[in-house]
Order: sequence, then structure tokens, then C-alpha cells
Amino acid sequence: MSNINAIITGVAGYVPDYVLNNEELSRMVDTNDEWITTRTGIKERRILTEEGLGTSYMARKAAKLLMKKTGADPDSIDAVIVATTTPDYPHPSTASIVLGKLGLKNAFAFDFAAACCGFMYAFDVACNMIQSGRHKRIIVIGADKMSAITDYRDRATCPLFGDGAGAVMVEGTTEEGIGLIDSYHRTDGKGLPFLHVKAGGSVCPSSRFTVDHRLHYTYQEGRTVFRYAVTAMGDDCAALLEGNGLTQNDIDYVVCHQANLRIIEAVAKRIGVPMEKVLVNIQRYGNTSAACMPLVLWDFESQLKKGDNIIFTAFGAGFVNGASYYKWAYDGDSAAVKK
Repeated sequence: MSNINAIITGVAGYVPDYVLNNEELSRMVDTNDEWITTRTGIKERRILTEEGLGTSYMARKAAKLLMKKTGADPDSIDAVIVATTTPDYPHPSTASIVLGKLGLKNAFAFDFAAACCGFMYAFDVACNMIQSGRHKRIIVIGADKMSAITDYRDRATCPLFGDGAGAVMVEGTTEEGIGLIDSYHRTDGKGLPFLHVKAGGSVCPSSRFTVDHRLHYTYQEGRTVFRYAVTAMGDDCAALLEGNGLTQNDIDYVVCHQANLRIIEAVAKRIGVPMEKVLVNIQRYGNTSAACMPLVLWDFESQLKKGDNIIFTAFGAGFVNGASYYKWAYDGDSAAVKK
């Protein structure tokens, strides 16, 4: 029996129409375009403003476009995985809502919570499901409505985050030399004090006190997170390259979590890859957490070629981190859809 390789056969994305740029943000909090741009690289972010719409809405939009692009029969989808830290509800899963809205009859669905590493981790799980031979076609979605947990009175964090969703179709192939080759993932559980949402979980349930004291928003100690992120992603990429006998010259593209342009630049420098090989769209969307990586693939799909060596790397809350080595499986210029 031939080995099964797991490949991405299509990419799609969705971002809300509303653009919150730095000039408008400066009228909401004590900041300005120069301060934000020099420290983060972000010029604007998309915000889902319509009342009553959450993460599942964006995830469904991305998945629907993905199915249209790939021509996938809805009955052929085996599973839907949604990576998110901003689910619509504590339960049911956001993935189950997406599945229901898409009308998928033969699939199961579950959420995957790994903060900004969510998509990369969920993609790794989906690839293993495909490689087992038990599943043929899986939709993996990274989606977050970060505006729902962003405090627009906090000038240190509110410029960072935006909303969006990206999705990939994962299928199997017996063709050698393409698809997910290797992963190096780690978690340092000591990161809780430095990046978290204080209330809303089982330790500190929602109450009038937690709402009045604005405890349902993202808290971050920026300098600590910056230092850990650069070190972890740089070391993870180095370990992955060494383990696969690769040098910096073998890399065609790096898809880095879009947290902060200075972090991305520092990681690139640490692993010796020029910024020309690093795919960046943080200036347009900000940090969309689990949606960052698939949105990068969506934006740059047209320039990806079959056989390209791509390194994924990310870092997130819980101090989850890692890197993956992937060989692109198709020429993207024939598949990309103009946005």
C-alpha cells in the first residue's frame, strides 16, 4: 500500500468589510499612526461590527468560498476543524455551527484551542487524520473575532488585533515529495501570567464584578511575550531545518504568525532568512490570532508554486509555539481568486 501524503488543495479567506485604520483608532484611545506603525507594522485591521454575528459567521464565509473554489462535493467532506479562541458560545462548538450552516451531512466537527498556534496545530492534526487513511477530505479553518476580547481603552493592546477567517482543504495524495513533511511543536505552560483573558472561564466565571472591572479582555505583558516569541519561533525553525537537513537557502517562503512586524523581522534575522522570503500582511489585518496563517496563504496564493519549501511558525498564549515544514502542492496562480 502506498504512503499517503497530506496536502493543501485549496485556500480561501474572509475579512469583514469595516476597516479600522490607525487614524480612526487614534480618536478612540491615546495613540497615533506613527506610534502604532513603528511598534507593530499595523496600518489597519478589519472589524466585524454587525450585531449578533460571531466567529462562526466568518468561518462559514471562508469555508463556503473554499468549497466553491475547489469544487468539493459537500457530501465528500469528512471533518471540519475550527481553530479559535473566540468561539461563538462556551458550547456548542463553533465548528458544529459552521458544519450546520454549510449543510454537511457526512462530516464531524470540533474546535481546536491553541491561541495563535491554533491553525498550525489543527492543520497538523488534520494531516495525521488524512495520513491514517481513515479520512479523505478535511476543512481546517482558523477564525477569530478578536475585537470581542479587545479593550479599546487599552492603548497597548487595542491597536494589535483584528477579525478574520481563513480556510484550507486538506486531502490525501500518493504523489511523493509534496505536502506536510515534518513538524516541531512545543508548549511552555509557564506563560499564563503574561498573556490571558482573566475572566469568563471556570476559574473566574462572568459576574457583574468581572464586567465592571473589564476582566473579559486580552491582557498582555508585551516585552515578555516579545522576547519569548522571538526565541521560541527562532529555535523551533532552527530545529526543524536541522532535523530535515535544510539550510536557509532551501527555504522559499516563511509563513510567520502575524503578531508584530518587529517580531517577524527578528525571527527572520534569527534564522538567517531575508525578509523578501517572509510573507507579511499584518499591515492590512493586524493580529487575527488563529486566522493569521491561512489569511497569509490566501493573500499570497497566486505566487506559490508546486514544490516550494514553506516554513510555518507561530507563538501564542499559553506559550504554545512551533514550526512546520511543508512542500506546496500546486501552482497557486491558476487557483487564486481575486479579492
